[in-house]
Amino acid sequence: MASILPETNLNMANKLAAFSQEEKAANIPKEYAWDFEKNDFKLKDGKFQIVEGIEALKIWIWKALKTSKGKYPIYSDAYGNEFEKIIGKGFSKSLIDSEAKRLTLECLKENQHILGVKNFEVDKNNDILTITFTAITDCGEVTINV
Repeated sequence: MASILPETNLNMANKLAAFSQEEKAANIPKEYAWDFEKNDFKLKDGKFQIVEGIEALKIWIWKALKTSKGKYPIYSDAYGNEFEKIIGKGFSKSLIDSEAKRLTLECLKENQHILGVKNFEVDKNNDILTITFTAITDCGEVTINV
């Protein structure tokens, strides 16, 4: 017995399923590999390497938290942090802790793969702010120390 639906509509489901797989593959986070100790790109045979998933998110988070918002025209106005608002201002430790967390969350919300943070800790020694936390992402969890 023949279907009441035209054949093109039957093929549409297959096309939509294939598109969904392509869209998922395009949505995997990717970054150039980064050497955190040297603060430079990792190269292999003189070529940039690309990492995916949780390692890419670790790089994105680290770079966003190390980049001042609005300072570099190569980045969008939404990319980066605003920690300079609390550094060297003489605020109390509790205010610095609270604002550091808020500013970190503001920075991270720009990445759709980051779902939240936990184990958030702030250490301020003179004018050096150190932040440690675990980022909860759709690729898994990663500990960040900046």
